[in-house]
Amino acid sequence: MNLKPLDDRVVVEPLTAEEKTAGGIVLPDAAKEKPQRGKVLAVGPGRLLDSGERCPVAVKVGDEVLFAKYGGTEIEVEKKEVKILRESDILAKVTA
Repeated sequence: MNLKPLDDRVVVEPLTAEEKTAGGIVLPDAAKEKPQRGKVLAVGPGRLLDSGERCPVAVKVGDEVLFAKYGGTEIEVEKKEVKILRESDILAKVTA
């Protein structure tokens, strides 16, 4: 991917929405929730502080994260839907 995010921005590939409910009911596209979980594809250098130093981003490429439902900007890159989020839109890092 040829995207290099700026400052504290992160490029995330949303994971696909659930096709069925826990009870086995198949969901139509209109009923699916917007994905709020994704894989980090690229990370910016971090927020620039008043001192001139950079505060590094807390996630790295390959991390799985949870993000705000309506946060970020959705774009298409190389036929893939991705989101560009600010670090503050990331709610948590998923650990194994």
